[in-house]
Amino acid sequence: MINNNPYIQNLNTTPNQTNQNTQANQSNQNGFLDGVFGSAKSGDFLKGALIGAAATYILTNQNAQRAIFKGFAKLSTLFECGLEELKERYEDAKAEASE
Repeated sequence: MINNNPYIQNLNTTPNQTNQNTQANQSNQNGFLDGVFGSAKSGDFLKGALIGAAATYILTNQNAQRAIFKGFAKLSTLFECGLEELKERYEDAKAEASE
């Protein structure tokens, strides 16, 4: 009977095969740890931690939420004014072209 479950070790393996399997598992674990701590050395972990802290602060602080929403409201107003100005310029150009 062949055991297809990867979580159960095959008891019919030779000691050499078991040693190779153990070494392969250790190298996989080391690769995982190198990936986690290697990214910390390059600054990715720190960036993620700062982004997470900022998101937590924003999601839990009502004053910060109000300030952000006010800022978005001001930006949307400026954007709308800019669109109106562009429409006026387009109409002016259209009127000049038709003359």
